[in-house]
Amino acid sequence: MDRASGSDARVALRVRELIARVRADGDKALFDLARQFDRVELKALEVPREACAAALAALEPAVREALARAARNIALAHAPQRPRLVEVETEPGVLVGRRPDPLGRVGVYAPGGRAVYPSSVLMGVVPAKVAGVGEVIVCSPPGPDGLPHPSVLAAASLAGADRVFALGGAGAVAAMAHGTESVPRVDRIVGPGNAYVAEAKLQVVGAVAIEAPAGPSEILVVADGTADPAAVAREMLAQAEHDPEAACVTLALGDALADAIAQEVERQAERAKRWEIVTSALGSRGAVLTVASLEEAWPFVADFAPEHLLIATASAQDDLRRVRNAGTVFLGERSSVAYGDYMTGSNHVLPTAGLARAYSGLNLLDFYRWTTYQRVAPAAAASLAEDVGRLADSEGLFAHADAARAWGRS
Repeated sequence: MDRASGSDARVALRVRELIARVRADGDKALFDLARQFDRVELKALEVPREACAAALAALEPAVREALARAARNIALAHAPQRPRLVEVETEPGVLVGRRPDPLGRVGVYAPGGRAVYPSSVLMGVVPAKVAGVGEVIVCSPPGPDGLPHPSVLAAASLAGADRVFALGGAGAVAAMAHGTESVPRVDRIVGPGNAYVAEAKLQVVGAVAIEAPAGPSEILVVADGTADPAAVAREMLAQAEHDPEAACVTLALGDALADAIAQEVERQAERAKRWEIVTSALGSRGAVLTVASLEEAWPFVADFAPEHLLIATASAQDDLRRVRNAGTVFLGERSSVAYGDYMTGSNHVLPTAGLARAYSGLNLLDFYRWTTYQRVAPAAAASLAEDVGRLADSEGLFAHADAARAWGRS
């Protein structure tokens, strides 16, 4: 049940050193890090807008349209989440308000390396633009040509990112958190990354906000006798191919269904295109477990708190009410997790490792901060003065008491 890998001491120490280098040397450190880790001599840190536009124009038309469709759905799904101003009169003459303000600048990290995810660029940039964030920047590691992967540049252009930087790893996180001569400091950093990126985000939380800490991908399937074993196996493999440490678990109703699913998983894994990653994940963190009834499944789901929960039962819609802790839920086996990863419009940046017990997936509220305000009318000030004075005296804050009582006497 405990999937939290914790902070590797060696990774934490290395990341701390990298952040210190960026804070001390700014752009020079970023150029040095690109030379050291990406093995490229950068001519500039920032990617010209023309390069992003050219990458979008060069994208295969069918892929471009699919990205555009995904972006439209993300915008449609997130727009109704816009928060509204709230005002309440707690007593006659006492007004308390709460106003949502879009963040000034947000940084979106887009990973490179084992896999490139232009879809994750959309998941970070599009909601930020819908929220009205003042400026959205994207950081992604450079390739041999000194630019991030063309699909990342294309997605950034399509989503409306304001600026793109050829920066990866902990250095990119440090630059966005603290700012350099070229990279502006942001108010929040979102987006997935490797262990060094995740650790860097945790280490800069004193300077910048982040979304929920993220780890390897995971899925939990709850399946009854109506589920197709082959479909369940496909869902497990789809998450297993993300990462050798992905967690892929199914709770099957009865031994016969569990055996059938296990056999399908083994059969499909043998011909998986990302065989090494899939088999590593399934071997270390994969399981098909048996439950005697669906009633047994829901306490397990609550404790496991999966990133993705697929309910492959005859009563999936009704079963949703039994779910408390999950990053996102897919109702019915035809509601493939892949659809949510790419196209439904729901955000695929989600809490992992059981953090869905307390965290939610990336959403529009992550791109706002709140301004609270109060207005106290003269008569209300006179009414509040003595009680506030008594409370302040009881806490030994006598200047507070004097400030309050002064308006009671006026």
